[in-house]
Amino acid sequence: MAEIQAGGGGGHKKGGKKRGKKLSTRVDFTPMVDLGFLLITFFMLTTSMNKPQTMEINMPVKEDNMTDEDQTKVKESQAMTILLTKENKIVYYFMKDGQPETPQVTNFGKGGIRAVLLQENRARNSAVDSIPVYRNEFKENKLTEDEYRAKVSAIKSYKNGLIVIIKADDESKYKNLVDILDEMNICNIGRYAIVDITPVELEMLDKTPL
Repeated sequence: MAEIQAGGGGGHKKGGKKRGKKLSTRVDFTPMVDLGFLLITFFMLTTSMNKPQTMEINMPVKEDNMTDEDQTKVKESQAMTILLTKENKIVYYFMKDGQPETPQVTNFGKGGIRAVLLQENRARNSAVDSIPVYRNEFKENKLTEDEYRAKVSAIKSYKNGLIVIIKADDESKYKNLVDILDEMNICNIGRYAIVDITPVELEMLDKTPL
């Protein structure tokens, strides 16, 4: 609230002209303090805190500590190996009769590795398209969070679904690894692991035109 205070002036010397009073303005900010606390309280009560997001990464067990029970047997038809290399390129291949098939070259994005992952995963798991449906039902409050997570987990853990093995050479970028892990989530790949690249695969990259 602003107040106008009158002070000084008004006096005059004998025979001189009469001077007007000087006016000073004082602004009282005390009500603004209350308003500030009300705004802070309002935003604290109405703002939702961001939940921390984590990225699950499956790493191989060291051979010294590995037992026969720890080893997971995977069908050749289920396994897909992705090699991250230079210039943001991706080389992927499948195994057949114990030998790698002809490697294919692609890149990141919808028309690249994402399309390949979706196609291969859909060929092995017809329910993979149900995840977006469950996601929309969860957003529309038709499913609880526990129900949504249970349904998605059941789809991702499908025993005959696609299993991706990710490997990177020294010429790939750290960003490439982060991007391929994002693709795993986008394409609903439930089982994947990061493994060291082998000398045979390095030789394969040298012979593959990028």
